Amino acid sequence: MNALTPAPSSTPGPQPRRAGEQGAHDFEVAIIGAGFSGLGMGILLKKAGIESFVLLEKAGELGGTWRENTYPGAACDVPSHLYSFSFEPNPAWSQAYSSQAEILEYLRHCARKYELGPHLRFHAEVTRAEFEEARGVWTVHMKDGQRVRARSLVLGNGALHLPAYPTIPGRERFEGPAFHSALWRHDLELSDKTVAVIGTGASAIQFVPQLARRVRKLYLFQRTPPWILPRPDSVFSPMEQRLFARIPLLGWLYRAALYWSHEWHAALFLSKHGLTRIVEWLARRYLTASVPDPKLRGLLTPSYRLGCKRVLLSNDYYPALRQPNVELITEGIESIGPRGVRTRNGLEREVDAIVYGTGFDVARYLAPIRIVGRQGRELNELWQDTPSTYLGITVSGFPNLYLLMGPNTGLGHNSMIFMIEAQARYALQGIQALRAQDLRWLDVRPEVQAVFNEALHARLRDTVWQSGGCRSWYQNAQGHNAALWPGFTVDYWLRTRHLHLGDYQLRL
Repeated sequence: MNALTPAPSSTPGPQPRRAGEQGAHDFEVAIIGAGFSGLGMGILLKKAGIESFVLLEKAGELGGTWRENTYPGAACDVPSHLYSFSFEPNPAWSQAYSSQAEILEYLRHCARKYELGPHLRFHAEVTRAEFEEARGVWTVHMKDGQRVRARSLVLGNGALHLPAYPTIPGRERFEGPAFHSALWRHDLELSDKTVAVIGTGASAIQFVPQLARRVRKLYLFQRTPPWILPRPDSVFSPMEQRLFARIPLLGWLYRAALYWSHEWHAALFLSKHGLTRIVEWLARRYLTASVPDPKLRGLLTPSYRLGCKRVLLSNDYYPALRQPNVELITEGIESIGPRGVRTRNGLEREVDAIVYGTGFDVARYLAPIRIVGRQGRELNELWQDTPSTYLGITVSGFPNLYLLMGPNTGLGHNSMIFMIEAQARYALQGIQALRAQDLRWLDVRPEVQAVFNEALHARLRDTVWQSGGCRSWYQNAQGHNAALWPGFTVDYWLRTRHLHLGDYQLRL
């Protein structure tokens, strides 16, 4: 199943006009971000014969999440043959779950192969974008004062790029080095140091075992224990890599098997039956086998349903917590002082450094960019309570705007690359419609968006993500799940295969 097969290329369509003319624009499409989403969109445009686009990247290199998260042990928790573009398989993955460096090199390879270099503009941090309704053009402003105009705007900046810090009194008073895992201080030598790690989410699960091998003492501050399952990792032999390279069908079948084996996991989170309890039993068995000490095991046992928070995969996290230099602390943190961390029982632990493994501010992922649509409406203001979109891709009142990895399109069971490809294909159809019909803009009808969102939240209501007995980054401040797609990815794929112009207001 190739979710990124481009629609048949239309005629070249209207070309950019000179500045000052009605509808003048520099590019047909402006894409914000050069991670998986932005690069995938750019490649799809090239496949469709559309060369007038620019990729605006705030950093000095492409890669998105996989450029920024360089903490020790950083890796993907989705198998690499599935966590990659369906149109660009990589037979040379070194192992089932690849490291950050290998994934970043894969993205560089994709940019080279599909000749995206001339379209990339680095150090181009976007601060705002405004839609000119009369002209049907987006004006995109950058931090350095530059701007570009484009008929269509694609947001591929992703949700995992704003580090979230805990609201702990005195955090700024700590006198030693303190940093977020997404901003890892590789210049610091932590060997023979006492280090506090705050947070036990997906990143901490990976870097804590690496730190535990190096530091003199590690204090791990846990608020809520995660559900953890073993990661079925393995190394691909040179023979297996050669077979994947020489027999493309073998790689396709392997990817398809991975996809469907992950897809059925959605039933664990959507069903009211006992499927989740079975996996909880398996997770408890893994915990029991990994942690013989009943006291430590009790502290690591979740009290909420599996899936309410992100289910994590690790083979070395539990063994790391059994090391004599590691102490798990579950008392709440009262404050942080100049020298260390004080818990609510009055005990202060002096540390040399603090690492925050506290995830990302997913709900505010668009906050750094001011997006202004029709009639001066600002997207962040409209989304203060609960984001509202159509298919997580388009937003009423914001014509010619397409979101990749938008609200309620995240996953708790399968590969986000599959979703990105579906969204990019849908956005391409909107871009091509502007060309084919010489439209000024298309804007999703508010009633269509309202019906979609009503059904979306009705489906979410009974899922474990919404009613599993915990609070997680899946939910916003109001308790609404604004992150995950409440269904199977194949359902989303079917819904986004065709952009129906009847769902949109069109303007010539």
